[in-house]
Amino acid sequence: MSTQTQAETAVTTQVYRVYIKASPEAIWDAITKPEWTKRYGYRGEVEFDSFEPGGNIRFLAPPEMREMGMPEVVVDGEVVEADPPRRLVQTWHPLWSEEIAAETTRVTYDIEDDDAGVTRLTVTHEVEGAPITAAQVGLTQARMFEGGGGWPMILSDLKTLLETGSALT
Repeated sequence: MSTQTQAETAVTTQVYRVYIKASPEAIWDAITKPEWTKRYGYRGEVEFDSFEPGGNIRFLAPPEMREMGMPEVVVDGEVVEADPPRRLVQTWHPLWSEEIAAETTRVTYDIEDDDAGVTRLTVTHEVEGAPITAAQVGLTQARMFEGGGGWPMILSDLKTLLETGSALT
């Protein structure tokens, strides 16, 4: 096993935290409503059929990504737990390549306000046994412009959008 593969396999949980000058409700809406998700990150729309456990989730590729060969549904999953606007736990099954489609992981969004207009959003992505997912969603700034930015880019863009009304790019 190569050193890189050992390092990627050793990563079992990725935690990202960002402080946003917005209400928990605004952050919840930005995570769960297609009119928001198409404005930041990879600009795809999200579809939830229910926030009940077992409800289906689909993340759709925007037209530009489909033109580059991405499938219409780039990630699907199920709701594990939802407590709007405080917590969402879901499975996360990427579909953009045959190799990564073999991996299913779990993402938790914890949304906590401090009663001063600032809300802490913590995203925990459990990637145990999913080395390809771990490597792709945890992209660093240095690799961000090589085809994506993973959670760091998505959360930075979300924060910027909610605080300024405009996305990063």
